[in-house]
Amino acid sequence: MARASEPVGEVVTAQAVRGPGAPVDGQTPAAPSGAGQPGAPGARSARREGPRWRDRLTSVWFLAPAIIVLLTLVAYPIVYTVWLSLHSSDGDTFVGADNYVRMFTAPETRHAIVNNIVWVVVAPTLVTVTGLVFAVLIERVRLATVFKAVVFMPMAISFLAAGVTFRMVYDESPDRGLLNAAVVTVHDAFSPPSQYYGARPREGAPLREAAGGFEASATAGTPAPLPLVGLPQDRVPADAEPAALPAVGPGLTGVVWLDFTPGGGGVAGAVDPVERGLPSMTVQAVRDGTVVASTTTDAAGRFAFPELTSGSYTVRLSPENFTAPFNGVTWLGPSLVTPSIILAYIWIWAGFAMVLITAGLSAIPRDALEAARVDGATEWQVFRRVTVPLVRPVLVVVLVTLTINVLKIFDLVMVLAPESSQDDANVIALQMYRVSFGGGLDFGLGSALGVLLFLLVLPAMLFNIRRMRKEQR
Repeated sequence: MARASEPVGEVVTAQAVRGPGAPVDGQTPAAPSGAGQPGAPGARSARREGPRWRDRLTSVWFLAPAIIVLLTLVAYPIVYTVWLSLHSSDGDTFVGADNYVRMFTAPETRHAIVNNIVWVVVAPTLVTVTGLVFAVLIERVRLATVFKAVVFMPMAISFLAAGVTFRMVYDESPDRGLLNAAVVTVHDAFSPPSQYYGARPREGAPLREAAGGFEASATAGTPAPLPLVGLPQDRVPADAEPAALPAVGPGLTGVVWLDFTPGGGGVAGAVDPVERGLPSMTVQAVRDGTVVASTTTDAAGRFAFPELTSGSYTVRLSPENFTAPFNGVTWLGPSLVTPSIILAYIWIWAGFAMVLITAGLSAIPRDALEAARVDGATEWQVFRRVTVPLVRPVLVVVLVTLTINVLKIFDLVMVLAPESSQDDANVIALQMYRVSFGGGLDFGLGSALGVLLFLLVLPAMLFNIRRMRKEQR
């Protein structure tokens, strides 16, 4: 510092000449420590630490809502479910592994686990194969965008709506169920029903039921009356004439007619004037258990075996006269309910698989496909040896995703399976709901089922996460 007697300007000028490190008035210059100087290492470190902590604090603020939601909606329910699974149904008494023992010893739970295994083995594979076939074929059809939209459209429908839709599709009545209407149409084209189905003998008539048909004792030379009832008037053939007993004469004769007088009246078991015969009905003459002759009735319902001139016989109305119409298949019955629900699941998710696999196919180099065709490979060989190997990573993604989804299947089974066959279609998620809220209110056993479902889904999820990290690296 300059002395008071020296001018300030002279000190500044001298300092400028000597430089910043030179002594002033014989004073020894201080050693350059660097502390406090703008370019020093300590200053740079302080500047780095400040922004770093501010960045971390900002990240925590941004992540805090997601972390709170994750802890509240994911971590806490998992921990609380495990805690409940170790307690009694009301959650007050610790029972250890009793709920898990009950879970694996109950027959309905074992059946649900078996059904889940069937779902995991069948549904993802069929959906992936169907999506692959659609994705390959879509490249060879016109209006590919329209086809994609139609196949993908079920994904926009909720499982509840899909279940209601397929309840109508699987309806047992051919008049309402679309699938049974198609099946009945095809069946009747090859094996049509008889026009006399539902007809039966009048009570007290000589006819008796036998092997799906009807039969009565008769003697040659005496006409045999064979009255039937239970046939609606609109199913009597249009060419039917009024019934009439054959004249007494040689041979085995008789008449088959609808013993019903419209508007009432008439005598039961007797041929009345307005009652019509049943034409084209097959009649057999049986002796000692062997069919010796066969004929059909005429327009008035009469039949005759002129060659059978003597003896007693059994006159049989053949079962083929009364073949009932095919009423379709009970799709939602105990034996077919699970395959039927899986078919509905395929209809919903095939579009999802098709879209992902189509994206994978678009990334395949066309040179590889063309080179295989130039080398003489058939389209099947190109598909099997070139297309499938190149698109295998996408197929794995689809398969794992569907496996996770199938393990948690609940709503489609709940809506689609009727009450009578819901036990046969039962799955783990549905059993968990039925145990917890279906009337038993056994939250301990329901939580144990939830833990089991979580453990079954966990390997597939971990596999998916590991695969995604590998792809990122």
